Amino acid sequence: MALSRRLKKASLSWVRPLTPGAGSRYQQIATQIVTAVEDGVLRPGDRLPTQRELAQTLGVDLTTVTRAYSEVRQKGILEAQGAGGTYVAYAGSATGGTIDLGMNIPPLLGSAAFSQMLAEGSGSTQAAASSMDLMSYHVGAGDARHRAAGAKWLQPVLGSVDTDRIVVCPGAQTAIAALLLARSQAGDAIACDALTYPGFLAAARLLQRLAVGVESDAFGMDPADLERVCRKHRPAMLYLNPTIQNPTALTLSSARRTELLRVAKKFSLPVIEDDPYWLLAEQPPSTMFSVAANTLSTPVYYVSTLSKCIAPGLRTAYLVVPAGEPLTPVLDALRSLALMPTPWMTEMASTWIESGAAVQWMAQVKRELQHRQAIAASILPGEIQADPNGLHLWLQLPGHIDLYRLIQTALEQGVSVTDSASFATGAFSPLALRVSLGGAIDRTRLTHGLNRLADLLNGDMAGRVSDGV
Repeated sequence: MALSRRLKKASLSWVRPLTPGAGSRYQQIATQIVTAVEDGVLRPGDRLPTQRELAQTLGVDLTTVTRAYSEVRQKGILEAQGAGGTYVAYAGSATGGTIDLGMNIPPLLGSAAFSQMLAEGSGSTQAAASSMDLMSYHVGAGDARHRAAGAKWLQPVLGSVDTDRIVVCPGAQTAIAALLLARSQAGDAIACDALTYPGFLAAARLLQRLAVGVESDAFGMDPADLERVCRKHRPAMLYLNPTIQNPTALTLSSARRTELLRVAKKFSLPVIEDDPYWLLAEQPPSTMFSVAANTLSTPVYYVSTLSKCIAPGLRTAYLVVPAGEPLTPVLDALRSLALMPTPWMTEMASTWIESGAAVQWMAQVKRELQHRQAIAASILPGEIQADPNGLHLWLQLPGHIDLYRLIQTALEQGVSVTDSASFATGAFSPLALRVSLGGAIDRTRLTHGLNRLADLLNGDMAGRVSDGV
């Protein structure tokens, strides 16, 4: 196969003159390649012109073409064969493989801009810290500098934060599990939304805690039902994801947050506020942590991760322990679970926060998500609940849809989505999908996946179900 590919002549049929004012030249070239693959003008195995040949054809610098080829190659669409040339990839072409609409990750991780940021961050990290610092043990709440970086990151969310109350964690999942260990016992009930974050459900199950679902109304978790659950089950804690909730994408109002805190205080119920999306949200209310601190309410443990705003691979999250609550049980639990955060990742996260790169990148992520949410709203049928800057949306399905068959058929056709059963605390789950918008490598691929899903909902699946297939 490799020999036959090297003998192919380069395809130039897709090349079009660049348009002034239509975006950067390298992006126009990259878009031409992706579009040509999507339209079948370029097929897997087709050879592209050399970078120098294309630069001469289009009248641009060689570096412009190099950057365009690099960006498309990072998307898995092109494959470099060294001296043998550059070809349209087989397994990673734009029409091949699975389009990920099921995992909540930030967009643009495969872009040239993020690769550059990563390379610069790696260099800065190595320059700022010794090999001993990066490769040794760091047990405890975190170095003073890393906790200060956490305070800076959280300042728009919580205002001024006492760095002594911040614990640097290897991801929010570890922080949540540590809080369950520190503040509850095996067999205890933990109140949560009836549809909630699967990572919390997994931690509760593994640690032998009983996740008890609280019903919601149109405004989120119902305080009256929380009171009922408290009376019946006497939960040890309340777990909430109050901003762009996973999976329903609903954000609790200030009034609803206050009502829930009132019930939590009445039953001496500590709260885990898992808040990965606050910094992405369009107009988020004050956190429950802040409300509780100002009203001397029940203790609220605040968890914020960089996974949803920057990149999951950073494995860096910040846990803020409320005033008056001891840190030692939490630190002991964290040490038993993961010993420590990865020093390299923590150092890189701190460097990005200190330099402002993290905030600048998050702004790009929000802009991209605005475009992706608009694309989804224009394509998907049915009732959608979403935040304009959210990583995901909640799509209500018509009653005639067979959810299991929909998921399987979509996967067979190269689209992965997550159904409501993955988030359910009990046996019942509504006919709905969580559709994630960040996993697709670009808007073209996202549009392709959303159109395929819409086709299934509008025609293919409806026909299959009604025909009894």
